[in-house]
Amino acid sequence: MAGQARGKVAVDVEECKGCGLCVESCPPKCLELAPELNVNGFHPARYTGHDCTGCGICFYCCPEPGAITVYRIKAKPKALASTSTSLQGGEHAAAL
Repeated sequence: MAGQARGKVAVDVEECKGCGLCVESCPPKCLELAPELNVNGFHPARYTGHDCTGCGICFYCCPEPGAITVYRIKAKPKALASTSTSLQGGEHAAAL
């Protein structure tokens, strides 16, 4: 499920207890447990930096309130169709 990221995950490493629920539940597998320990002696989760879809599953399965925040990246606006093709189906043309 690779592609351009549509979201970003921020993990508060001091709140995370390293249970790994977010890592296991992440569909694009963009979370991992860090090799280093936090101040409480746990291996906290961390965002790998790519492939996040912004689904929020990691947020909802995390038992620690405030440990995970999911940000959704706004999609770029799509180009509008040309005016000649958009004047179909009873729409009014601009007055001259």
